Amino acid sequence: MTTMHRNVVDYFVLMDGDDKKETIRVFAEDAAVIDDGHIYRDRAEILDWLAGAASEYTTTSTELSAKNESRSASVVVRLEGNFPGGRVDLKHDFSFDPDGQVQRLEITVSG
Repeated sequence: MTTMHRNVVDYFVLMDGDDKKETIRVFAEDAAVIDDGHIYRDRAEILDWLAGAASEYTTTSTELSAKNESRSASVVVRLEGNFPGGRVDLKHDFSFDPDGQVQRLEITVSG
C-alpha cells in the first residue's frame, strides 16, 4: 500500500471540514487550481475559490483510487452532497513544488 503525500491527505480532510478556506495551507504561493473550466492562480484566487465555488454545497468525499509518485499524485473521489445530481466521481491531479506544497491541482470528472 502506497502512503499518500501528506498535503494530499490534508487537502481532503480540510475540504471535508467546516471551513474549506483552511485548505489554503497546502498550496504553494504561486499555485494554480483548475476546476470546472476555471483557472485560479496564486493563493489569493485559490482562497476566493475555496470560499466561493468550492464551498457552495455541503459534500462528503470517498476515495475510490489513488496513485502517488514523488512529485505528483492522482486521486479519484466520489463526491456526494446537495449539488445538482447529488453524486459525481472527480479525479484530482496534484503536482508538488520542491518543498512538497501543492503547485498545481486539476480537478476533472472521472470516467
